[in-house]
Amino acid sequence: MRIADTSLVLDRRQLRDVSLDDDDLMRELLGTLLDDAARQIVQIERAIREHDPDRCRRLAHYIKGACANLGANAAAAVLRRMEVEAGAGAFDQCAASLMSLGSELERLRVEADAL
Repeated sequence: MRIADTSLVLDRRQLRDVSLDDDDLMRELLGTLLDDAARQIVQIERAIREHDPDRCRRLAHYIKGACANLGANAAAAVLRRMEVEAGAGAFDQCAASLMSLGSELERLRVEADAL
């Protein structure tokens, strides 16, 4: 098992493994991830506003898994941190992590567009 380099915006090797080296599938998977993450961010924002730690943690976990699976390591690391913050009821920190997540997802979009 490889240890993920969390500084990588996109681990292309991981993405190639998941997509069986199919360039079209890589683009489709990343596009779906980015679209889904955008929808989930709205839900995370609501969970933070409502101080709902279980919902925030669950949503972060869901997106984290998808990011990690496709090699979006930096975004997965932010979401991992958010899971811990939500579990501790640290909603100010969750909000800061959500801002970081937005930046990481934008960086991922740039990488995806370059494929």
